[in-house]
Amino acid sequence: MIAQMRHHLSVKARRKDRTMWEERYAGSRDYVFGTAPAQFLRDHLDRLIPGQTALAVADGEGRNSVFMAERGMEVTALEFAPTAISRAKDLAAERSVTVDFRQCDILRDPWPDAHFDVVAGIFIQFVGPDERALQFERMQAATKPGGIVMLHGYTPKQLEHGTGGPPFVENLYTPEMLRSAFSGWEIETLDAYEREVQEGRGHSGMSALIDLIARKPIE
Repeated sequence: MIAQMRHHLSVKARRKDRTMWEERYAGSRDYVFGTAPAQFLRDHLDRLIPGQTALAVADGEGRNSVFMAERGMEVTALEFAPTAISRAKDLAAERSVTVDFRQCDILRDPWPDAHFDVVAGIFIQFVGPDERALQFERMQAATKPGGIVMLHGYTPKQLEHGTGGPPFVENLYTPEMLRSAFSGWEIETLDAYEREVQEGRGHSGMSALIDLIARKPIE
């Protein structure tokens, strides 16, 4: 009974969260997080290899998937909010690139039946520990052997800055958490740091960030 109650509450929370994001995008006249890619991607251009496949998870309004496509990658993007997807398609058309945009609840709906060279999750900390485990599991499963997961988000110190991200410490990343979540993978980059971020109105100001690049073992 307790498990059923928790599942029911989790489903209700997901529905509320999806509604909140659509309302946030629809209530803005412009791109909430801007149209430039996350600095994280620009810091790691050597990982964005032309001709390789990439999956952008919870892609929002397309700034990151479109940038990867501009780098010559074959990109699929998952997002739930219709307004965000519409803006992402407009951005791709404006930049003259092709992205396979798919409406998807990343915790409930099936993911593409493919394995990608790069699976990117950038500022996707809208879930707590239980659903984060499923989120990471799906990202890992979508990565081809020898491929990489690129993850970028906030550490708990971000709560002191209040310049973006969720206000819940349990949603934020620590190096120890990410090492545990990607145990058995080769951790190529794991950096926690502070930097000024100006990425639209949604991410603006000094921020406490963390980057992970982990390579899936070749089976």
